[in-house]
Amino acid sequence: MGGVLLPLEVAAGLLALVVLGVLLVSLRRRVLTRRLGAFDCSARREGGRWVLGVAGFRHDEMAWYRVFGVDVGGGRTWGRHDIEVLRRRRPQGSEAFAVLPDAVVVECRHHERQLDLAMSEEAYTGFASWLESSPPGYRVDVA
Repeated sequence: MGGVLLPLEVAAGLLALVVLGVLLVSLRRRVLTRRLGAFDCSARREGGRWVLGVAGFRHDEMAWYRVFGVDVGGGRTWGRHDIEVLRRRRPQGSEAFAVLPDAVVVECRHHERQLDLAMSEEAYTGFASWLESSPPGYRVDVA
């Protein structure tokens, strides 16, 4: 009888770990999206792979966090004055499967490096407004 229960206990333990993981990811995503100005935004650096994330604005920075990560306080930040929008376009080829549906790809330059962001049209409108609302005297390039 013990030979049958052990595999069931292991399977139940693994299922509990999976459920716990899904709950933690969901809770983390909820905490991140509740922050003011948060929106879904995938990011890709220098031709790498797309990573799903959540972004939000903090003063003169845009903070970006991986959806499937563990660090709530960390993430990447990009300064408003360091981002130059080169163009925006629809996802091409396999990109359409790597980003959220109906996303627009925003090709940017950040410190002379390529930075691609994928977000909804509504989020792009907010992103462009945030870039354009910088104080007088700062360079703003929005496609």
